[in-house]
Amino acid sequence: MRDRGHSGQPTRQREIPVKPERQAERSVEMTLGQLRKLDAPAAPSQPTPLTLEDLYRAHRMRLIRLAILLVDEQATAEDVVQEAFAGLYRNWGKLRDGAAAVGYLRTAVVNGSRSVLRRRKTAREYNPPHQVNARSAESLAMLSAEHQAVVGALGQLPPRQREVLVLRYYGGLTEAEIAEATGISKGTVKSTASRALEALQQILNASR
Repeated sequence: MRDRGHSGQPTRQREIPVKPERQAERSVEMTLGQLRKLDAPAAPSQPTPLTLEDLYRAHRMRLIRLAILLVDEQATAEDVVQEAFAGLYRNWGKLRDGAAAVGYLRTAVVNGSRSVLRRRKTAREYNPPHQVNARSAESLAMLSAEHQAVVGALGQLPPRQREVLVLRYYGGLTEAEIAEATGISKGTVKSTASRALEALQQILNASR
């Protein structure tokens, strides 16, 4: 029941403004969450993949999407993922189970994407592809214009900030898992995410 003032009329409650960081978090959570659903693999026939072939079938497409969100180019993303699986094959005997193998692949994709971005930074002739055309047409076509704007804004963030947001909201990883995949501390993950969300909201505001 609403409070009433001295005149007997209901008084309007003040709306609490939403912080820009929280607005950005909602936007990226909804956008990458939608992409995650669109890219979700079919349910495996067994609870835990036990062979390299099982892992390849179950995780390749999601890892390619992860790499695309980091490097903005599908062909390059496929190369990064292919190299990650080649590394997994070389280290197969050292991994204790399927979960460890998936963790290895995520870290390899992040590191491979970083290498790509470093090479681009030093290659003067490199021209970044258009953000929308670089991504999987099937999934992106199902996103609203608002979601596509969020994906484009992610591409303008510094690599470390983009990594943290993509791993959190597309990969669905915890702070500890992100720290392991990126080689930084949990505290750095948290502060990087905060700065990334603030920067993302500024980019979105400027594009409106």
